Amino acid sequence: MSLFHLGIDVAKAKLDCALRLPNGKFRSKVIANTDDGFAQLTNWLASHQATSSPVCMEATGIYWEAIAQYLVTAGLTVSVVNPAQIKAYGASRLTRSKTDAVDARLIADFCAERQPEPWQAPSQEEITLRALVLRLEALQTMRTQESHRLGVAREAVQDAIQQHLAWLDNAIQQWIKTIDEHIDQHPDLQQKRALLDSIPGIGERTSAIFLAFYADTDRFANSRQAAAFAGLDPRHYASGSSVRGKPRLSKIGHAFLRKALYMPAMVTLYKTTWGKNFKDRLAGAGKSPKLIIGAMMRKLVHVAFGVLISGKPFDPALHQA
Repeated sequence: MSLFHLGIDVAKAKLDCALRLPNGKFRSKVIANTDDGFAQLTNWLASHQATSSPVCMEATGIYWEAIAQYLVTAGLTVSVVNPAQIKAYGASRLTRSKTDAVDARLIADFCAERQPEPWQAPSQEEITLRALVLRLEALQTMRTQESHRLGVAREAVQDAIQQHLAWLDNAIQQWIKTIDEHIDQHPDLQQKRALLDSIPGIGERTSAIFLAFYADTDRFANSRQAAAFAGLDPRHYASGSSVRGKPRLSKIGHAFLRKALYMPAMVTLYKTTWGKNFKDRLAGAGKSPKLIIGAMMRKLVHVAFGVLISGKPFDPALHQA
């Protein structure tokens, strides 16, 4: 067990680092969230003879990815935890202040006491695919926003908005082509895309999203963990003998994945045989339409994870009524 533990509070421009010493005291340092800053961090750890200390940080947007990748490459054990875990841990300790420095120390204490699971760095092709998929989502969001503006825009700006919409349409098509070419260039991704495409209800865009986040199945112990990563695991609420709340999605996970899976779930439920069987079975058990949609979103993750880990295409016989 390591005597040193490093907690990092991640922001876009800087990293607040708190090194927990063997005596429970801390040494703090603020570095830039850049390659030069990362080099300063390793030198600082070396000055404290803590180059093998476990590192913990929150999954804050995408700002943590570069430092996590850098430290793993340098041979350190890195854990990336859901921010909700740190928030709950701070509440359990009655932490009253919230600053970047305080959060870094809290993360270091969490690392020392809870010893979270190490983070497994994805492959470079998966990192690239994820960036491409998220950029495509940003372009599609911009197009939706501009389309809404066009409907209420003054005549003086309508031409400019239409030109921007035309540019976005072209950029979206080019980006889709780039994503397909990236997958085609990597045989492993290409093979896994074929497996995902065998699932009725999952199209090319959805299979690319699955590959961006689930191509490396070793990062998840089972399909339940894969669903929890997207915040699609059920949250039950019950207390005593009288309080029975309706089950809901935990939503403690990747919001983009939940958004991306909504329409594929609807298509699967209403346009495919296995989805209709699934819907009829849950509806027959008295489940609400909203719950059925959430259950299908979770089911899609389970099925996609299953075909990826088994290497076998979708089998309709396993999903009969």
